[in-house]
Amino acid sequence: MKTSIPEETYQLVTKDFLLPEQLEGFSEEKALQILTKAISQLMDRNFERLLQICYRVDLSENKLKQILHESEPEKVASDLAQALWERQKQKVEIRRKYSGI
Repeated sequence: MKTSIPEETYQLVTKDFLLPEQLEGFSEEKALQILTKAISQLMDRNFERLLQICYRVDLSENKLKQILHESEPEKVASDLAQALWERQKQKVEIRRKYSGI
């Protein structure tokens, strides 16, 4: 059975952020909430690792700087989660387009 683009995206972010592999009642919104929480914890405990993940995911440096410097403090984690999610989703879409799936 073919997985949806959001589910495949979740599988990608799961590897980087050590998230639960299965979400009961999967939804993109639920996945983003879990990702936001993981990013928030990394911001507090291991910011260097968070930056390494952003680099590995290939989030643009300009986008990262924009979020870190311009987002409201309470929205930094959710904005970063959204940006990382969109980047990983883009990768999934590109892979599907060029692999003929």
